[in-house]
Amino acid sequence: MTDPQLAQDRGPTDVPMLDETIGANLARTVAEHGDNEALVSRHQGIRWTYREFAARVTDLASGLIGLGLEPGDRVGLWSPNYAEWTLVQYATAEIGVVLVNINPAYRTHELAYALNQSGCKVLFAAPSFKTSDYIDMVEQVQPECPRLERAVFFWEDDWDEIVAGSPAVDEAAVAERRTGLRPDEPINIQYTSGTTGFPKGATLSHRNILNNGFFTTELQRIGPGDRVCIPVPFYHCFGMVMGNLGCTTHGATMVIPSDAFDPVHVLDTVQAERCTALYGVPTMFIAELGLPEFAAYDLTSLRTGVMAGSPCPVEVMKACVDEMHMEDVTICYGMTETSPVSTQTLPDDSLHHRTATVGRAHPHVEIRVAAPETGETLARGETGEFCTRGYSVMSGYWDDDERTAEAIDSDGWMHTGDLAVMADDGYVNIVGRIKDMVIRGGENVYPREIEEFLYSHPDIEDVQVIGVPDERYGEELMAWVKLRLGADVTDHDLRDFCQGKIAHFKVPRYFKFVDEFPLTVTGKVQKFKMRDQAVEDLRSESVR
Repeated sequence: MTDPQLAQDRGPTDVPMLDETIGANLARTVAEHGDNEALVSRHQGIRWTYREFAARVTDLASGLIGLGLEPGDRVGLWSPNYAEWTLVQYATAEIGVVLVNINPAYRTHELAYALNQSGCKVLFAAPSFKTSDYIDMVEQVQPECPRLERAVFFWEDDWDEIVAGSPAVDEAAVAERRTGLRPDEPINIQYTSGTTGFPKGATLSHRNILNNGFFTTELQRIGPGDRVCIPVPFYHCFGMVMGNLGCTTHGATMVIPSDAFDPVHVLDTVQAERCTALYGVPTMFIAELGLPEFAAYDLTSLRTGVMAGSPCPVEVMKACVDEMHMEDVTICYGMTETSPVSTQTLPDDSLHHRTATVGRAHPHVEIRVAAPETGETLARGETGEFCTRGYSVMSGYWDDDERTAEAIDSDGWMHTGDLAVMADDGYVNIVGRIKDMVIRGGENVYPREIEEFLYSHPDIEDVQVIGVPDERYGEELMAWVKLRLGADVTDHDLRDFCQGKIAHFKVPRYFKFVDEFPLTVTGKVQKFKMRDQAVEDLRSESVR
């Protein structure tokens, strides 16, 4: 029996978990809802029923087996949101191949690391995206990636051949591979920035992500007649789990408005496709609501959706309910390592609960607020570290037992690093971060990774990166830079140095050149003092 005075809670268990693989679940959905639309990719002019979608998944799975891929092998996927992304997602799951998500914003430095750390044998990628020439970047890193046997680019001859299936591998062979898999086997690696430099590969199983997608949409009351507009990126749990798997577990329709977020394309799509649910981080909803022609759109088909990634301003939530007709919109909180959702508000929750909290414990998940120093569960109303336990917690960081042990304790609790308060009614409010992670427009950015990269500049002696408030993105990055004696470097020089090597959202917007950092008596950098000074500087516009 849970002590009601302690900051701990368990989610409901009245709806049983799915005890099957992603492939088995898709087959069941096809049998029940085969004529429903599974996927609409508006920018590609693609429209597939579940039966058509599953046939394409099976063909690609056959092609993957024909490449010699075995269960447990890793395949990278580097692309913005296309129908082909979903085919690779489900085809790899069908045959037990571990999908490695690669952020479309990654550059050569990050791409090479992800491919090598995960040991990818094959990489699927779009040929290009915006200003990124993926073909050229892959050619640059291939000599550094000895385990990468093949790179295949969408819509080129290699892709067309593989997606058509292998003549030597029939549908029965694919089915045999699928039925030999177990729900607890790893099926996905997602990289999340680390505080010690390079990203960590959160390793997730069928059970992890299938159930998390199922329950996230279950709590929105999503069903076979729903159409979910998914403008959030597939490479992240928000897109591929809460979006794609959330739809396919319920026979709903995945609707892709464009390859990357564009508020006009989103509202065009909602209107044209009569979407009933819309996903996004707060900055996306703000951009949609802020369009000059917003009032001209017919959004009356909307009912629900998810807002997640960063705290939701009260006025934005009110506008989503009143002006976008999303009366049942929910707030989700979590992290990649927990598949991702740990808490969620419900459609019947008050506006206060949907703006001032991140909800209550997710089904089949335990949560608690613990003292960071001792790990002891605190009383409700006290501030401590948010911890979660249950089916949703990752198996660990790929090939990194040391950092896994730092994150998951011996009792199975995932320590999130987020500071939280649990109210008497069990609702949770996230109030800060133990570590200095920056959330820029829904992207989690860890300063240490950027610091490690900037250290490689020959004229930088020392550097510290912090987050500063920003009206548009919530937070922006600022680098305090200490140059080597005699060096003459500008902020433009440093931005040029970052260009093409780290993702655009990791490039600091501000650079402040200093002779020293504020330190404690023991020599530790006081980032809170840096942040206070930076806010003052920005107000007076004295930062270069």
